[in-house]
Amino acid sequence: MKKLFLLIAVFFLGFVLIACEETDDDTITIGANIYTYGDNFMNGVVRPELERYAEELGIELDIVDSENDQGKLNDQVDTFIARGVDALAINLVDPAAARTIIEKAQTADIPLVLFNKEATEEGVMDIYDAVWYVGTDSAEAGVIQGQMMVSDWEANPDWDLNGDGKVQYVLLKGEPGHPDAEARTLESVKAFTDAGIEVEELALQASTTWNTGDAKNTMDSWLTADWDDDDVEKDIELVISNNDGMAFGAVTSMKEADTMLPIYGVDALAQALDMIGAGELNGTVLNDGVNQARATLDLALNVAQGNDITEGTDWVVRDDGTKAVRVAYVAVTEENYEDFQ
Repeated sequence: MKKLFLLIAVFFLGFVLIACEETDDDTITIGANIYTYGDNFMNGVVRPELERYAEELGIELDIVDSENDQGKLNDQVDTFIARGVDALAINLVDPAAARTIIEKAQTADIPLVLFNKEATEEGVMDIYDAVWYVGTDSAEAGVIQGQMMVSDWEANPDWDLNGDGKVQYVLLKGEPGHPDAEARTLESVKAFTDAGIEVEELALQASTTWNTGDAKNTMDSWLTADWDDDDVEKDIELVISNNDGMAFGAVTSMKEADTMLPIYGVDALAQALDMIGAGELNGTVLNDGVNQARATLDLALNVAQGNDITEGTDWVVRDDGTKAVRVAYVAVTEENYEDFQ
């Protein structure tokens, strides 16, 4: 009888061990979001690469749409934490709200990688050891875009429609307060003044969505506006767009009005490259969403596994206090756009 009980016990123990082994899941789970699926760049470039690269790495990626609502994002992060994800990859809706997300991650002791939208509160990245940022140098896109525009302006004197030696421009800004929108607006225009070229801003439009439709409506109104002042003839001579999505709307408006003006964007979306080839867009700047997505998941996977943040990768975390991996921008023109298609 004792031998029988012993055999039963051994059999039961073996069954339990096998069952545990079969149900044990070592897959890393990362909770992620896109601030809005309505963003051409984030939903058309970054999100697909996050999903593709997660599959390549063997990561379980739970990705959601925050619908441009910071409150919704806060709730989504709470849900991720309750599910026990191994790391968070968060695309802030409001860069000024980074502290709330960082504190949630800190309280739950879950590593956090912010991406694409950088925290604007000074020093907030220092409150938690396990938070990093992946994105770009916001000013760099504006500098590169500005250099392209200056070079083309100097090569095309006929762009100065009223012959006053000034660049009369309109600018599609994007989301007010967004680090990229603010830096691109400043640096793209500064390139002209740094080159000794006078500029005159005829109009600037800000949008919370970087939206193609809004930009088209704005461009419609700009094309019919009267810019003359004190009998001085003024025309729009240049259209600056802080992303390709808004540039698409402006191009549509100009085509409908049969008035094509020089226009530049940022992101190097597939449609933008086609437009450059068709002569409808003069240039754009590659915002490397593919490598932003890859860097985000590489960092998140490393910290979830307890490794050094950049172990096994070529990414470099800046030692300037930002705790950031910066992905470089690239100028895209008629001469090289096919390289990026």
